[in-house]
Amino acid sequence: MPSLTWSDELVLAHPQMDATHEEFVALLGAAESALVESREAGLAAYEVLVEHTVAHFGQEDRWMTATGFAPENCHSFQHAQVLGLMHEVARLAREQADFGPLGRVLPELGTWFRMHAQSMDAALASHLDQIGYDPATGHIARAPATAGMTGCGGSSCSPSPQPGEPAEA
Repeated sequence: MPSLTWSDELVLAHPQMDATHEEFVALLGAAESALVESREAGLAAYEVLVEHTVAHFGQEDRWMTATGFAPENCHSFQHAQVLGLMHEVARLAREQADFGPLGRVLPELGTWFRMHAQSMDAALASHLDQIGYDPATGHIARAPATAGMTGCGGSSCSPSPQPGEPAEA
């Protein structure tokens, strides 16, 4: 049984993001099912998930860059961490025939993704909607309220200012 299934709780009312997220959930489930069949099938399906995730996170990172997020924002940083882990898990299975990490990471990705989508991605979708960002053209209808956002786009994960730094608006 897949660790994550597509449901209304994952819908963000951002059609392009929702379609990409639904594909992620389907590929995660396919990798989990394939791993039950065989290690090789599981690794092949997992590598398709990794390829999708590279494009998926790249798309969101481009949106953040285009709409005023600072390069070191926590949302993009989390993407980089997760991709690094995913690549390492694939490498261990492929090069060392160590499939233990693959079996453990799949359900953890489901748990992580649910939280990530409902927090960081929901904040990003809201931000894109608030500024009227068109992902197809890159047009921004309304300038972002703050420039160089270092958080995830919402107030809940923005870092606290360091001593001597002004608080973000």
